Amino acid sequence: MNHIFDLLFNQYAQYETLDIVLEIVAVIFGFLSVWFSKQNNILVFPTGIISTLIFVYLLLKWELLGDMMINAYYFVMSIYGWYIWTSKVDATHVTPISRTTIKEKKISLGIFITTLLFVFIVYKIFNKWTTWMAYVDTLTTAIFFVGMWLMAKRKIENWIFWIIGDIISVPLYLYKGFSFTSFQYFGFTIIAVFGYLAWKKSIDSNQQIV
Repeated sequence: MNHIFDLLFNQYAQYETLDIVLEIVAVIFGFLSVWFSKQNNILVFPTGIISTLIFVYLLLKWELLGDMMINAYYFVMSIYGWYIWTSKVDATHVTPISRTTIKEKKISLGIFITTLLFVFIVYKIFNKWTTWMAYVDTLTTAIFFVGMWLMAKRKIENWIFWIIGDIISVPLYLYKGFSFTSFQYFGFTIIAVFGYLAWKKSIDSNQQIV
């Protein structure tokens, strides 16, 4: 038991107390954000903004550029998503949950490829291609960029990207030594599955009404 505890938390002995507290706070607000997203609640964005701002600071300090860019992008897209979710499509209805169109799928592919190239260039400039984690970071960054864009557009497929990215991130962050963040992504994976089911139920219900 002590061996497992040391494996998960021994690295925190080297961290500043403030950074540990900030990571825990960011994880809590991250959980709240994903939970509110599952509930189709607008609070997904203010809670997400708090979490991402903290993680941008921490990840920049820890020199995890790919992860930092993910959270910086989340921050920007949270503001955009907040606007989209509150925008009315007519006099009484706001933007509804829907499936991606052919055009949006093409845009998603474009975001994915562009992100891969962008992160590759950034890692190359800062000479960060030193471990296999850089390649995984690049992949997860692209996956999460697409997922966040689709969530901001209120598209159900966003959950598929979150699930894939979260599953990859659980062991990745554990290996990096950020156990609290790894636990966060494990929780995200579970919530994302239920989020997909809840949004699918909402779409199916609206189709029956129509």
